Amino acid sequence: MKKELFITSRLKIRNLGDADLDDFHYYRSNPEIAKYQGFEPFSKKEAQAFISDHKNKSFGSPGEWIQYGIELIDFKRIVGDCAIKLQKQNPMIAEIGITISHQHQRQGYAKETLAGILNFLFHVKEIHRVVETTDAENTASVRLLKSLSFREEGYFLENIFSKGKWGSEYQFAMLRREWEELGLSNS
Repeated sequence: MKKELFITSRLKIRNLGDADLDDFHYYRSNPEIAKYQGFEPFSKKEAQAFISDHKNKSFGSPGEWIQYGIELIDFKRIVGDCAIKLQKQNPMIAEIGITISHQHQRQGYAKETLAGILNFLFHVKEIHRVVETTDAENTASVRLLKSLSFREEGYFLENIFSKGKWGSEYQFAMLRREWEELGLSNS
């Protein structure tokens, strides 16, 4: 049974399930999708193991990432996934990440998911702060974060060795009071 975390106007954010394997593997095996991510393209076996590991997790274990499927309600299939981790040292701070299938990009799903995550974390779970770290070359991710008024807090020059090269990252953050001041709580 797929446990639902929250619903937006077009999307259901819920636990991944075995039936998601083909869609999940389809985009997670694409080198372009993995380009700016902390993972390499998935084999079918790796995708199956990943889903198996996450399908029964529940929100709220500090220090543990949990991956959720982003289901297009009308389509009844996933178009991506998102991750949330409460910091182990301070569970009032959450880290997040979003991956959208190459077939479903540029349709507003990432922005709708991100706004939904912020509403869930800030208003349902009363989290204080949300952080997102992104590859400095991932201009789409940077634009997305800025479009929802995330603050750029840092630029880390060649701080991560990934996929055979040194990469740089930006760190963005949003406080609950900043989100509330934006008045986007029902986005």
